Amino acid sequence: MTDMGPLSWSRFLKILCMFMLTITPILASGRQIILFLEDEQVKEGAHGELGAEGDSSLESGVIKEDSDEWDEFGDMEDKSVDDLDPGSWRKILEETLSRENISSTEEGLYISGVNKMVYAVSEGEQELMKEAISDLHLAADGGYAHAQSTLGYLYGIGSGVEQSDAKAFLYHHFAAEGGNFQSKMALAYTYYRQQMYEKSVKLYAELASVAVASFLSFNESPLVEPVRINDGSEENKEALRKSRGEEDDDFQIIEYQAQKGNAVAMYKLGVFYYFGLRGVRRDNAKALSWFLKAVEKGDSNSMEFLGEIYARGSGVERNFTKALEWFKAASRRKRFSAYNGIGYLYMKGHGVEKKNYTKAREFFKKAAENDDPNGHGHYNLGVLYFKGLGVKKDIKVASRYFITAANAGQPKAFYQLAKMFQKGIGLKKDLKMATTFYKLVAERGPWGSLLRWALECYLKGQTGRALLLYSRVAELGYEVAQSNAAWILDKFGEYDICIGKSGFCSDVERHQRAHTLWWHASEQGNEHAALLIGDAYYYGRGTERDFERAAEAYMHAHSQTNAQAMFNLGYMHEHGEGLPFDLHLAKRYYDQALQTDSHAKLPVMLALLSVWIRKNYGDSCLVTLIDSLPGMLPKLGNWLKKTLIDDGNVTLVTLFACLLTVLYLRDRQRRMAAQVVPQPQVDNN
Repeated sequence: MTDMGPLSWSRFLKILCMFMLTITPILASGRQIILFLEDEQVKEGAHGELGAEGDSSLESGVIKEDSDEWDEFGDMEDKSVDDLDPGSWRKILEETLSRENISSTEEGLYISGVNKMVYAVSEGEQELMKEAISDLHLAADGGYAHAQSTLGYLYGIGSGVEQSDAKAFLYHHFAAEGGNFQSKMALAYTYYRQQMYEKSVKLYAELASVAVASFLSFNESPLVEPVRINDGSEENKEALRKSRGEEDDDFQIIEYQAQKGNAVAMYKLGVFYYFGLRGVRRDNAKALSWFLKAVEKGDSNSMEFLGEIYARGSGVERNFTKALEWFKAASRRKRFSAYNGIGYLYMKGHGVEKKNYTKAREFFKKAAENDDPNGHGHYNLGVLYFKGLGVKKDIKVASRYFITAANAGQPKAFYQLAKMFQKGIGLKKDLKMATTFYKLVAERGPWGSLLRWALECYLKGQTGRALLLYSRVAELGYEVAQSNAAWILDKFGEYDICIGKSGFCSDVERHQRAHTLWWHASEQGNEHAALLIGDAYYYGRGTERDFERAAEAYMHAHSQTNAQAMFNLGYMHEHGEGLPFDLHLAKRYYDQALQTDSHAKLPVMLALLSVWIRKNYGDSCLVTLIDSLPGMLPKLGNWLKKTLIDDGNVTLVTLFACLLTVLYLRDRQRRMAAQVVPQPQVDNN
């Protein structure tokens, strides 16, 4: 790959016309976004220096080199979650906050309120929930922002108080003004859903900048892995098994291999502890220990991580000289991504004689030309061309690098493209696109750490506490939290884990809360959520029965290639429920369902048989019988359960089934034997 220089504008438009942005799981749960850039979206004169009217970081069309807003090579610091997200519940959940650190009466009331709230939902203590809300009100009345944020959450879902969107918005507004990032996320998501992009983009831009500050510089990984606890209507057992941390069998096997001297296993353990992956708590000391052991075996991956650890001061004293040594050692062993670390040190003048943009560009280019799985080299080159550092400023070339980096899942590239869309730099101003990209980056911020706590609670069987935490993160706009909370409400509805406005949730309250969560998840592309929304309207679960709205939801799920939705649309056309009676369209949807999912063969064949009967024997009693089956089957199921299972007749039924099977096989054997008996030959003489 050669260095990207000036290219024809028409060729650049062709390159930008359509590109696939494959987003890391934390950004969009494995889904893909296709960005179309039409000619009118790309600003004329995007080559060279370019400004945007009203941009404070620009002067006469030239981006200021020392502008903090556009500083993409800020000093690396290993900041704690508490520094980046002061309103986090982490310390309360970990029970590590000592009384000596409580600075005010309001803070003490807030901590007391959150503790009581958590225990109330865990133990089903309704009176304790009232005490929690009382403490939170006292703290909020005193102007404590984090208490206001928690009350905004409770009013939003109607837990312990009467549900009120107005009060939820008001509390979140004051909390956001007081610096609470969860409330800023909640407000940004509210504006985003209402397509109020002018307001949403400002909040998401601020949140995304904090999220970027929390990223690890050279080997980005999500702060928390988004684990989906359900796979359709069933529990996602495989994903949950892999999230049990040090208790997982796979983890223990890797640990055993590492203890026996396997360098790859040592490196994997270091990565698990460094990023806090697969349910393992982040532990810089353990990560450093395993990386040091791995480098003794010559592992180049671990050398690169040691370079970053010393550059950031993660669990060690910051030492740029050592960082440079480890980065160079890794690069000599063909760990090409380590060139990004060397380039960064030359950009900042750390561990080297002085700043040298030319050398930095050479190292970034080496990373981009070779193994650059995270797109970091392309991203760094994009920044150089965007700001004209060591090269001639060229917005077009910068955009190409950012696009390549985004294709590789580089979150900072999304952040850069979002700023370009927001400011109208190189690309036509598009607040909707900017907001979407900012949201993807912001959801990698430290406030998502509650997802890990929610998952841990679920794995420990603390379903009520898991529901509380997933619901909190769902309010911030995380689709995986929305679907997880909704699934818990549907799956564990018979348990007292949902607290409503006065006591435990009624079936109506529970269904309505789940319905809202599924709806929000479906808006963000969850096909299973759209399917369940259709079911809710079709059967009247948590809402009034409405066939037309059910059909709309099934259409949405159908657009996401959901076979069950296709089948349901065929059924509705066959029966004229919410859609016109049309047997041809019914057959088409049934056929699509079978083409999409081969496991649907039996139900589709039965449905096609029903369509054939209606078409050829529309006035016969067969049609009446078919139409009566939906009402008969539940009654038959209840009778079977009561008569055969509750009365202890399972063994008798099993023996009877075995007897029928034996008789069938013996009869089949007799008939096959009769077929092979030679027929007597007729003598023609």
